Amino acid sequence: MDATLELLKALADQNRLAIAAMLYREECYVELLASRLNLTSATTCHHLKKMEEAGLVTCRRTQFYQMYSLNRDVLSLTLEAFLQADPDTRDADRKYRDEIIGSFFRSGRLTTIPAQRKKREVIFAHILRDLKPATPYTEKEINEVILACHEDYCLIRREMIACGLLRRDRDTYYVLR
Repeated sequence: MDATLELLKALADQNRLAIAAMLYREECYVELLASRLNLTSATTCHHLKKMEEAGLVTCRRTQFYQMYSLNRDVLSLTLEAFLQADPDTRDADRKYRDEIIGSFFRSGRLTTIPAQRKKREVIFAHILRDLKPATPYTEKEINEVILACHEDYCLIRREMIACGLLRRDRDTYYVLR
């Protein structure tokens, strides 16, 4: 989270946004950026240093100049990637899912269907874990996957559709998540 915060802080300045916009078009050296933005070289260096510390820009030395360019890998991240929970939270979520699966499965078989919707979704996602999203599957293929875990494949298949994990289009099924 600290790295994300530093990156967003680096972008939360009008001059740094202008520098980022220029570097988006082409790599530049300090004096060129300073002259185009009507800033001093020292001010431009200060902003570039903050941006470099945040991982927003990279610098490479040529024979006469230090050339700055935008880190496009950082820019290609979606807002969702920025807002994702930190690794500790993801580990806690994984532990919670594993506890649910451990509570409802014995020897690979689903012993009971959870009453709570959230737990049902975890269980159903676990059953569908080996199927690829957006890949068409026949009803027979889906039934076989469910039968490997529980004998009431009709109920579980309907519940998976109700939870939004499966979509049915005539006799073809698609895993949604």
